[in-house]
Amino acid sequence: MIKIRNIALTVIVSTGFLTAVYAQAQKRLSLQEAIVLARLQSVDAAVALNELKTSYWEYRTFRADLLPEVNFTGVVPSYKRSYSSLLQSDGSYIFVRNNTLNMQGELSIDQNIWLTGGQLSLTSSLDYFKQLTTGGARQFMSVPVSLQLTQPVFGVNSLKWNRRIQPIRYEEAKAAYVTATERVTLHTISYYFSLLLSAESLKIAQQNLKNAEHLYQVAQARRDMGQISENELLQLKLSALKAQAALTDAESTLNSSMFTLRAHLDLGEDVVIVAEMPDEVPVPRMDFERVLDKALENHSFSRNIRRRQLESDYAVAAAKGNLRSINLFASIGYTGSSHELKTSYQDLIDNQVVQVGVKIPLLDWGKRRGNVKVAESNRDVVRSRIRQEELNFNQDIFLLTERFNNQAAQLHIAREADLIAQKRYDTSVEAFLIGKINTLDLADAQTSKDSAREKLISEIYMYWYHYYQIRSLTLWDFEVELPLAFDEKELVR
Repeated sequence: MIKIRNIALTVIVSTGFLTAVYAQAQKRLSLQEAIVLARLQSVDAAVALNELKTSYWEYRTFRADLLPEVNFTGVVPSYKRSYSSLLQSDGSYIFVRNNTLNMQGELSIDQNIWLTGGQLSLTSSLDYFKQLTTGGARQFMSVPVSLQLTQPVFGVNSLKWNRRIQPIRYEEAKAAYVTATERVTLHTISYYFSLLLSAESLKIAQQNLKNAEHLYQVAQARRDMGQISENELLQLKLSALKAQAALTDAESTLNSSMFTLRAHLDLGEDVVIVAEMPDEVPVPRMDFERVLDKALENHSFSRNIRRRQLESDYAVAAAKGNLRSINLFASIGYTGSSHELKTSYQDLIDNQVVQVGVKIPLLDWGKRRGNVKVAESNRDVVRSRIRQEELNFNQDIFLLTERFNNQAAQLHIAREADLIAQKRYDTSVEAFLIGKINTLDLADAQTSKDSAREKLISEIYMYWYHYYQIRSLTLWDFEVELPLAFDEKELVR
């Protein structure tokens, strides 16, 4: 009797101490508040945001390739003091001393032509050359204006393909970011309900220990009167000890769950989160066809499929373009030269260049044809995988929708079972006190009560988890009937 009272006193003191500590920095947090905090402060949310920023600047870089580019190229200066060989009229060589100063500068405006894959450049340049010897001459050469065209004739137009692929890639990245934030939500729900279940288990353990102590005291009095056997008394004593062990485990589990959620939300170590039981999802049922339509419309999966199809087609086009290579270079403009800078821009003469470079393999043992076949085979593999992924995606949507719709019934059953189990336990305690049932029946009623309560919390968790799983696949808010969106400029600035 003294031992049991000491145990009870120890538990009460430790529990009171924990309560006093928790009261110092308690933070009541609803599920929705935890979700908001996770999206703002969690590490996973930061990773998703950085991935979005990377995709944004990659897309901005691609867009810049479509705009004119102004470049300056210069050599200022180039000084040479060396010897070089000079061929004489009789075929012999002599070495002559060079001591020169050379400066060059070119300003160009370059524009990629996405329709043809070529590049058009408008350039202006000036060269200066001076011999640094006694009486050395100087010379200026100017190109006031020159228009140049570089054009591959049969090769793949990479710019045109990128113009089709890159926007889809960026749309895929934006949808993936929203999906990632929803995954953050799913993690938050798991951690939140783990804490909620741990807190409920602690309450149950505290109540069970209190009940076990009370029942043991009553049983001792009944044993003194010869109403119960020694075996039943020892069984109740053992139950009290088990209740104390369960309380210790519950406290440890609660601390672990608290630490996990606190770290996920990036809260201080002195903050004690008090989780609140959330209400049911305000969307009772969902239609599979509508969920599937929203998923195909908004999820990154559809963009991913389209991008991979285009990339496989581009690989085939590039392999076919490598079968032969013909490049066209054309330049028209004016040039002038003089010993004076001003006069080098006078008396200009035409400067025209047309050049066609051809590279056609006459014998490569089928290497380039083989590359085309490999690219075509890879494209067929991609298409086959995409068809299988589409089937799996549709099946996952169907199963998830069914689970969510069935979860409402499961939750209703769990609520009824929790009420019945609690009522049965209360009745069993009363019956035991008047000697109508034995300790085994009482223990069974307690186990059923505890299991029913944990089952209820688990069903509520699955209800919310399935709901946000559907949101993460559809990127659609079914409560307000709007797509899940974000302020792109605000996030990536």
